[in-house]
Amino acid sequence: MIRIILAEDMDIVRGALAALLGLEVDMSVVAQVGTGDAIVPTALQHRPDVAVLDVDLPGLDGLTAAGQLKEQLPGCAVLMLTGYGKAGGLRRALEAGVSGYLLKTTSPADLAEAIRTVHAGGRVLDPKLAVTAWEAPGNPLTPREVEVLRIAAEGADADEIGARLHLSARTVRNYLSAMATKLDARNRVDAVRIAQESGWI
Repeated sequence: MIRIILAEDMDIVRGALAALLGLEVDMSVVAQVGTGDAIVPTALQHRPDVAVLDVDLPGLDGLTAAGQLKEQLPGCAVLMLTGYGKAGGLRRALEAGVSGYLLKTTSPADLAEAIRTVHAGGRVLDPKLAVTAWEAPGNPLTPREVEVLRIAAEGADADEIGARLHLSARTVRNYLSAMATKLDARNRVDAVRIAQESGWI
């Protein structure tokens, strides 16, 4: 029996996924969560074989949670579901060590088969996403710039970003200015928008 944890913030979607997977004779949904922050603690409690995670979750995003889950429960395969075909998101998922990355338009039968594949140690990638990733430019931001921009996306000012990352406010402003230049953005809000649309943060 494949033990599954589901992470999806929309109750009706999460309930539908659980019901569909519950129809599979070789699968059991052992836990469901609605926020990214709940993924790792719940997974450590229930020890699932496969985690099916939405990319966009309140609190900790699904990709960040996936990376933490792989560190703390390496035996759990991770399958990401996304509503958007962003190449940057796919690259982040692969860097986080996920085993699968599918669009939410995937059929229930294909999702079940993908779960079996990642459980058996294989990898699953939506073909449309693979083409998008192949054609898209890479992320021009450094890991530190990504950290700064993620916090900026929450509405934090330079002082707050600096406090959270142990940087001076001046250094943070320099990072924000450099990122705006790299992304050809008008300001930091525009830089956040560009990075989010590209799946880089």
